[in-house]
Amino acid sequence: MIALTDKVTYSVEDGVAVLTVDNPPVNALSQGVRQGIKDGVERALEDPAVAAVLLHCAGRTFIAGADITEFASVPQGPDFHAVLAVMENARKPIVAAIHGTALGGGLETALCCHYRVAVEDARFGLPEVNLGLLPGAGGTQRLPRLVGVEKAVDMVVSGNPIRAAEALELGLIDALVTGDLRAQALAFARDAAARGELPRVRDRQDKLAVEPGYFDQVRAAIARKTRGFLAPELNIQCIEAAVSQPFDEGLATEAKLFRQALASPESAAQQYFFFAERQAAKVPGLPKDTPERPINRVGIIGAGTMGGGIAMNMANAGIPVTVVEMSDAALQRGLGVVRKNYENTARKGRISEGDVQARMDLFTGSLDLADLADCDLVIEAVFENMAVKKEIFTKLDAIAAPNAILASNTSALNLNEIAAVTTRPESVIGLHFFSPANVMKLLEVVRGDKTAPDVIQTCMRFAKRIGKVPVLVGVCHGFVGNRILFQRQALEGATPAHIDEVLYEFGLPMGPFQMSDLAGLDIGWSKETSTGSTVSERLCELGRFGQKSGAGYYDYDEQRNRTPAAVAVELFEEFAAKQGITRREIGDEEILDRLLLPMINEGARILEEGIASRASDIDVVYVYGYGWPVYRGGPMHYANSLGLAEVRARLERYRGKTGDAAFEPAALLVELAEKGGSFT
Repeated sequence: MIALTDKVTYSVEDGVAVLTVDNPPVNALSQGVRQGIKDGVERALEDPAVAAVLLHCAGRTFIAGADITEFASVPQGPDFHAVLAVMENARKPIVAAIHGTALGGGLETALCCHYRVAVEDARFGLPEVNLGLLPGAGGTQRLPRLVGVEKAVDMVVSGNPIRAAEALELGLIDALVTGDLRAQALAFARDAAARGELPRVRDRQDKLAVEPGYFDQVRAAIARKTRGFLAPELNIQCIEAAVSQPFDEGLATEAKLFRQALASPESAAQQYFFFAERQAAKVPGLPKDTPERPINRVGIIGAGTMGGGIAMNMANAGIPVTVVEMSDAALQRGLGVVRKNYENTARKGRISEGDVQARMDLFTGSLDLADLADCDLVIEAVFENMAVKKEIFTKLDAIAAPNAILASNTSALNLNEIAAVTTRPESVIGLHFFSPANVMKLLEVVRGDKTAPDVIQTCMRFAKRIGKVPVLVGVCHGFVGNRILFQRQALEGATPAHIDEVLYEFGLPMGPFQMSDLAGLDIGWSKETSTGSTVSERLCELGRFGQKSGAGYYDYDEQRNRTPAAVAVELFEEFAAKQGITRREIGDEEILDRLLLPMINEGARILEEGIASRASDIDVVYVYGYGWPVYRGGPMHYANSLGLAEVRARLERYRGKTGDAAFEPAALLVELAEKGGSFT
């Protein structure tokens, strides 16, 4: 065996040159891999004892894509296109042996081999669209020649991989093998050498035909889902080029569009967010070997909107869950909503009828807190009332197992105050789920002053287990997400519908008022303690709780189509009059600035106070918790793209115009702006 580079080795076995890539963890196409593959193929072509070449990968996967850490630096040779050209034009058959995933550049590498052999659990995809990019080494030109135009469009626009069985049926791979992949791929390579055929994907034309108008239909079908993104459209244009242009011209078109995508602000934001999400899972100062507490059963206190949704996350992950309510009527109502949600999911074909019952079988309903004694994690999910939460935690402290973690789903209240009523504040943590809790991916993990490291580690890992994206935050009113959320009351003249429209055009799936109606205006509201001091409270006092009641800031019909509610506008006018505010017409640009700039400013204050560890953590909260468009990266990345000096100037302008302290630039923002710095 010869080491061609530190990442690729070369050996010859019974007439087959075996190139083994070993670049953990995912065999990314770094410079050493590219150089090793190129040198290995050229060496094999010059060796008269070699009849075929096998490209094989060590570890848990085939080549899983490009090394995106190289995107920001000057690329080192060899150029990836040159490597693929050597492979594609080889005078001896090259076989790719695929296990794990062949993604992005990995699949493009396999497409330049003459044959592809895979194990049953292998997956194949071109996910570059998720980074605001497109395949840049012929993937959009070769893929439709094997799988057909329709499937190729679906793969490059969605970024979703396909499994090996489908890949075989489509013609993407030539054989499925069981058992020893390397041994069987070697046998396949010897047979290929004996046949003497060198099929090149680029020469295929039989699957490129489409009906007239097909691409226009595709664009119309995905328009809503891909709104604001650039990469899906560029990927479609590349597939169009594969259909309408000779292969080499199609490659040139792909290269031009790749450069356009790579230089776009959308791609910069998506690449930034790719790393931000992964960084959020890392807790500064918490060793990787910090132990975890076992979580085999979870208890939920409260079967309402939040409690039921939180419990569904557990059942979805196969974790038994005990749900406690104060009355049987409330318990049965809550469990009934859970069953209905599962049945609706089954009707859409996402789970089977058997799955519905299997998940419901994991639920145990109870009216007694004592039934939580065998739970490893207990999550309180009652309404936002400190006295009630303290009473629950006092009782829970006496009931729960000694090693149990006690969590509150509070969205704003002081976790340290809650923990103080227990004898184990080190075991108390905040787990702030977002509504609807069974759908939204964000989980704010709130660290109290005395929360133990193993409790933090357990909850960060557990969040991943139940399909959430965790972000660790500190204690303050509203934590990160709700503290930053700037839902300016529409007292000066902008209506809720106008505000929502401006934010929708910016890229959010909905504005703050529509979001509030969806989540439920009554979350955190109590009839007994309501003071009618905000428009939201007044709407709740009128029984207008949002979509669930058919009325909130909007009126809803039976299909939940919305129309602006006159009563909401009248309430804003009433509150404005009481506060002596003169209403006026407000333009879109001012609305956007006055919604987003205070969010950025509050984010800076959160960083000053150490409530969030990183600016990128704030962005993860906003993308996953509040629908901030990922192609804008998050509020802190958006501030960086504007330039912090510009952000400061706008804040000061509105501070002078309105007198509102929310526009007083934070000290950190001023400091960074003066230095020409950025948040990240």
